[in-house]
Amino acid sequence: MHFHRFIPMPCRGLSSFGYLLVWLLCASSALAAAPLPETVQMIPKGSGLLATELETTIYRPDGAGPFPIVVINHGKAPGDPRFQGRFEPTIAARYFLMRGYAVVAPMRQGFSRSTGHYIRGGCNVESNGRTQAEDVTTALDYTVAQPWADKSRILVVGQSHGGWTTLAFGATAYPGVKGLVDFAGGLRQEDCTSWKEGLIGGAGAYGAQTTVPSLWFYGDNDSYFAPYIWQNMHQRYQAAGGKARLVAYGKFGSDSHALFRSPKGAPIWQPEMTKFLREIGLPSEPLPEFARYGVEPAPPPSGFAAIDQIDRLPVQAEGALRDYRVFLQKSVPRAFAIAPEGGWGSGWGGEDPRARALENCSKRAPAGGCRLYAVDADVVWNAGQ
Repeated sequence: MHFHRFIPMPCRGLSSFGYLLVWLLCASSALAAAPLPETVQMIPKGSGLLATELETTIYRPDGAGPFPIVVINHGKAPGDPRFQGRFEPTIAARYFLMRGYAVVAPMRQGFSRSTGHYIRGGCNVESNGRTQAEDVTTALDYTVAQPWADKSRILVVGQSHGGWTTLAFGATAYPGVKGLVDFAGGLRQEDCTSWKEGLIGGAGAYGAQTTVPSLWFYGDNDSYFAPYIWQNMHQRYQAAGGKARLVAYGKFGSDSHALFRSPKGAPIWQPEMTKFLREIGLPSEPLPEFARYGVEPAPPPSGFAAIDQIDRLPVQAEGALRDYRVFLQKSVPRAFAIAPEGGWGSGWGGEDPRARALENCSKRAPAGGCRLYAVDADVVWNAGQ
């Protein structure tokens, strides 16, 4: 079973004058990045009474391929895994799609709409990781059998519990895997007295069986794993023979555990990822034909008004003023749109608040004409346009 979204493909066939130029040319043809080419596939695992299905999101560039493959493994939210939403790593997906990769994001057994049960493994965190890694193998077995997949060029990435799963998967020596990337990997089990020591020992066990290089990202104010835990995990992994470059990026926001999925985290991890891809011989630079998957740069400040000058807002309806005050209290990314005839709308958080602001504005402006008034901390409105 699968679901598919058809995606229009603008900005194709551009010649290469450098990535930035191509990016700007594509951005000028649309307000924001092209929607992601997303398919949701239920991948079968096993057979008979023990058969399960893994809900898997696949982002595949336009074309026949074969495309190098990136598997991105999800974390574990608090509570029942069955109520965890489908993992959509949109920021990372755009990064890899622009470089010509197909991205595969499986939900492991017992998570979201995947069938079966989450296997906890008791307090043996090493065993837990190896069990979770079996689902990564299932997803990859399905993927490499597809005609669009390049089974000789595979990268495996994971965040939190997915990062731990990625390190465990590295010990399986799956053919074609060139590297591993771990974002704040681990599994916090506070009901187990020795869970921290289990992570450190488990990292050493994985490192002893892994031959491909890995890249690790950890921050100082991680709400799950204190620095001494991941520092010792990294040391033990390397001491056992594993190849791992650690990016210790210090503090990030209120919780460095959120770096991977935060728009503000991209400038930290993406340059390091590009360097790592280059080191392991995988495509590392954006391709002009896939520039449409990039996110459009924010419009420049117009100087029309300061962001908090509410009296300068061209639409002075009570509802517009109220909503603009709410907008000013939100964290970036955020956007506010208006229509001169009286419409307004806002959006914040997530992947594309500008598009959502315009969409919300259009609901109040039947005649159209919605344009961005403010983006993040700047007013971008030009009255003469």
